[in-house]
Amino acid sequence: MRKDWETVKLGEFATHEKGKKPKNQKTEQDEVFKFPYINIEAFEKDVIETYTDGEKCRFCFEDDFLMVWDGSRSGLVGKGMNGALGSTLVRINLPSIENNYAYHFLSSKYQEINTRAKGSGTPHVDPYLLWNYDFSICSLPEQRAIVAKIEELFSDLDKGIADLKKAQDQLKVYHQAVLKKAFEGELTKEWREQQQDLPTADELLEQIKEERQKHYEQQLENWKQAVNAWEENGKEGKKPGKPKAIKSVEQFTRTEIKNMDELPNKWNWVRLGNIFQIFVGSTPSRSKTEYWENGKINWVSSGEVTFSSIFETREKITNEGLNNASTTIHPVGTVMLAMIGEGKTRGQAGILEIEACHNQNTAAIRVSEIGFLPKFLFHYLFLKYERNRSVGSGNNQKALNQGRIMDFDYPLCSVEEQHQIVQEIKSRLSVCDKVKESITESLEKSKALRQSILKKAFEGSLLSSAEIEQCKQAPDYQTASVLLAKIKAEKNK
Repeated sequence: MRKDWETVKLGEFATHEKGKKPKNQKTEQDEVFKFPYINIEAFEKDVIETYTDGEKCRFCFEDDFLMVWDGSRSGLVGKGMNGALGSTLVRINLPSIENNYAYHFLSSKYQEINTRAKGSGTPHVDPYLLWNYDFSICSLPEQRAIVAKIEELFSDLDKGIADLKKAQDQLKVYHQAVLKKAFEGELTKEWREQQQDLPTADELLEQIKEERQKHYEQQLENWKQAVNAWEENGKEGKKPGKPKAIKSVEQFTRTEIKNMDELPNKWNWVRLGNIFQIFVGSTPSRSKTEYWENGKINWVSSGEVTFSSIFETREKITNEGLNNASTTIHPVGTVMLAMIGEGKTRGQAGILEIEACHNQNTAAIRVSEIGFLPKFLFHYLFLKYERNRSVGSGNNQKALNQGRIMDFDYPLCSVEEQHQIVQEIKSRLSVCDKVKESITESLEKSKALRQSILKKAFEGSLLSSAEIEQCKQAPDYQTASVLLAKIKAEKNK
């Protein structure tokens, strides 16, 4: 900090007051209920949901700053508003300081305040941390000049960020366009014309049915042998579970297919349940420590299923946990699908690169066991993500289930063409992925640059010597020490 500046603990001169929920509220404003209730919705989005008559309220004003005190966004600061102050907010006022100068100072501390919030339940701002910040005081003209410089630099930065986000959106459009052409057969049209004796989709479907039936019969035989061994051992432990019969799923009718997108010759529309085994997992009892402690079996939850490969899991279960839950271990190459989850979770897919079991909010689609490519299904689920995530609804949130997933459409073509399509997609998206990675890095750097600008501002190194000298010529110029003495006098008074 510069020698001609002064510092003071924020708590030594800032006035502050926590909000309180009004006793009386109405959704419509009238002559009695005339005060807007300033909650987080009003604070962040300028949306007034209710009005109050002022009884047992605490008020805030335009020259205050509002800070979120409780919750996941604790420490977030915004400009003040006139109205009754919400119970999760605090109003802060820094007398004799330029409003925007104080605002940018408080904004610069958000990340630290938020990550160091107190409380095991609902987090809240740590008052010791907040009020012990050293606040840098300079002359009022310099405060105004610093604010102008910050906002000029932020404006340029915001323009760059907007350009990067626009590029991100364009990459998403390109990504979807590539996938659309891939699953219309356009990317492999020339390749297909050069091939001979490719099996038709109908031939493939019959072959898959035969293979699945053989696989099920082998599972039954293995189960019978396991039961015999269990009986010979005096029925010790849990009896081996009988493999579930293959669920029959009706194929699309010709009428239904006529109303779907046209596919190339030898392709056809089928339901996922016509060709793949689809499993829903479960969660071993959380109250049984022996199901979780020192577990070695990977256990996938819906939050870990994103459009990428799954190489590790946050939690693992024990063999005992596996034996006491309706879940099974799936091989590498299984495609996982998130069935439940707010935000963007539901409908996302990932490919297992490890053996793992999973919870009841995820579905496991056994792709590789019939010789199909996990990446082919993965890319198709990516293409249909927005549609898939909006299918069906639960009591509290939209949800998928096993039946709905089995009814998903799937463009069936030969395994040879699946390989070719995956290669064509990869060749087009590899450059796209590198650009996407570069944009993500640039956006992260922009966050760091924003913090660097604020750091320089409150160290006194943002303005040039000429700009500082110009501030000293202003009519209301007072040294920082004089201004601090004035603040202290007003505080005492």
